[in-house]
Amino acid sequence: MDFLLHMITIYTLSILSGASAATLYNCNAPLASMLPGSSFQSSSQSSASSAASARLNTRDEAGGWSPVMSDRQPWLQVDLGERMEVTAVATQGRSNSQDWVSSYLLFYSDTGRAWKQHRQEDGGGRFVGNVNSEAVVHNKLSHSVRTRFLRFVPLDWSRSGWLGLRVEVYGCSFKSDVVGFDGGSSLLYRFNQKSMSTVKDVISLRFKSRQAEGVLLHGEGQRGDYITLELHKGKLDLHLNLDDSRLRLSSSPVAVTVGSLLDDQHWHSVLIERFNRQVNLTVDSHTQHFQTKGEGHSLDVDYELSFGGIPLPGKPGTFLRKNFQGCMENLYYNGINIIDLAKRRKPQIHSVGNVTFSCSQPQLGACTFLSSSSSFLLLPGAANTTGGFSVQFQFRTWNQDGLLFSVQLNPEPQRLELQITKSRLLLTLNSPGQRKSKLSVGDRVNDGLWHSVSVDTRQLQITLTVDNEPASTTPLWEQLESRGNFYFGGCSSTDCLTSAPVFQGCMQLIFINSQPVDLNHVQQGILGNYNELQFDMCNIRDRCLPNLCEHGGRCSQSWSSFSCDCSGTGYSGATCHSSLYEASCEAYRLTGSSSGFYSIDPDGSGPMGSTLVYCNMTEEKVWTVLSHNNTAPVRVQGSSLHKPHIMKFNYSASAEQIQAIITRSEHCQQEVVYNCRKSRLFNTK
Repeated sequence: MDFLLHMITIYTLSILSGASAATLYNCNAPLASMLPGSSFQSSSQSSASSAASARLNTRDEAGGWSPVMSDRQPWLQVDLGERMEVTAVATQGRSNSQDWVSSYLLFYSDTGRAWKQHRQEDGGGRFVGNVNSEAVVHNKLSHSVRTRFLRFVPLDWSRSGWLGLRVEVYGCSFKSDVVGFDGGSSLLYRFNQKSMSTVKDVISLRFKSRQAEGVLLHGEGQRGDYITLELHKGKLDLHLNLDDSRLRLSSSPVAVTVGSLLDDQHWHSVLIERFNRQVNLTVDSHTQHFQTKGEGHSLDVDYELSFGGIPLPGKPGTFLRKNFQGCMENLYYNGINIIDLAKRRKPQIHSVGNVTFSCSQPQLGACTFLSSSSSFLLLPGAANTTGGFSVQFQFRTWNQDGLLFSVQLNPEPQRLELQITKSRLLLTLNSPGQRKSKLSVGDRVNDGLWHSVSVDTRQLQITLTVDNEPASTTPLWEQLESRGNFYFGGCSSTDCLTSAPVFQGCMQLIFINSQPVDLNHVQQGILGNYNELQFDMCNIRDRCLPNLCEHGGRCSQSWSSFSCDCSGTGYSGATCHSSLYEASCEAYRLTGSSSGFYSIDPDGSGPMGSTLVYCNMTEEKVWTVLSHNNTAPVRVQGSSLHKPHIMKFNYSASAEQIQAIITRSEHCQQEVVYNCRKSRLFNTK
């Protein structure tokens, strides 16, 4: 049996991206040793130590940094003065002491408000520290980070002493061109000719935003070509169409999605590489390889490419889609530095709206509820002379259930609770001797996106609103009054009257009676109380990226774990790895099966998947029969050497599966029946 194997050519494109630039030149200079003492800050410091003495190998009287014993969340922070490329860190204990840190976490931030944890390639975040006070332990980062602030958060420390730390940071400076978009602005790069036709494109940029929606770039042509890169639900979508409508070919546009949780106010790198119909889309360290549909090989864009939005022609300030709101950095289109051209006011660049060459977006201070059993945030109620109260906040989580908010009411023991129940919001008013009042709104609020929620008990009614959905209300017989404290997440053991699991996730923009809550005051002990919280960060992770579920298994997740739904895949196990089917007809015969149709998996748990075959169990041999779509007789007339008759066969298995089945077989044959009249099969005498 002969097989025609189509050769697939893969074109590999490469450019010097910012993420890998540090590996191509010397970027390991010490950055902290020359900083002034004011560049070192800490959560607290003991009377015998000083954060200003936390440089590596310092041997002054303080000898390094140690927090006070009562510090609940100790940290040491380094301000590099400007954004630098950081490639490694090093730690030491406090000199002439028994104080050191044996493991720690590393966080980074541009502003010192919104922090992000650095994780190594394996997803782990714990760094190995010291075993004594003098030895220096270096840790190279698996990927460099560009940041101004670094924060060392100790996890374990000396058993014979206390926590002590001296640090060094290694890296280098880097070139950065930045542009800011306010949600109503864009940059237009106009071509020198009417249309730009390219068979190869390389577009690279870095961006950061706190919005989950927004167009980063767009271009289109009159023949139907277009390219659009946009944020959608916190992920990055690339829409690319190379459809030459003059050929009248059916070509569906390609939409590829990469990344997750990209609205986290931190920088993310994007690289688009295209050669003909072969495309690579890379976001941070995740790459999707795909091929555009249709027969077009070039991208024809008319007049201009827009960055930050899609302006409506002839209507300045009007846009077709939601604009990008945030910052872009080092934006290159086929080697052209777009931001540099804009800063130099070159005629190829046209600005729409308020475009700035800085990144001054306000940083929202979020907090993370770490524990599903003991995390809580207690806040006192603000004064409200109108009666009743109102609470607004934003949250994001993966968990289907969790207590978000609760408050005890007068007269006792009334209680108002807002919780996530089966991915919906449920507000319950518990009044003794009366039927519970309940309101339910929202759908799939555990999708990892930010959701806004508002609870208002004024005007003798309870109003519950989530995002932009219509409000849900229920009347009250009397005005509700809080007993003073509002609990977010769980609550203290003395005040908890519910068995609901505690909220695990992030919150931000908390308002009580229309007054904003300063979470810095909570962290400093000035306001309220808390337990098992992380401040100035939303430490959410997408455990389904990359998707570890094999063979098309559907990944779902909670805050701390993920699971795979293997239904309909033909595989089982935690990650859909184990095949439900035997590898061959011979294996079915050994189980006592008779002739019939069976699904076989020729490579076991490999990537191919299963295919349906007919197993013919004879006394001598076991035959594996692969069917195709062309078994009926076909009448052939007028076939010649120069114009032969061609038939196409679509088998029930792919070419890879057929090859695997042949490899496992002792013998392979294919039958062709030829009936002729006044014709010859072979051109012989």
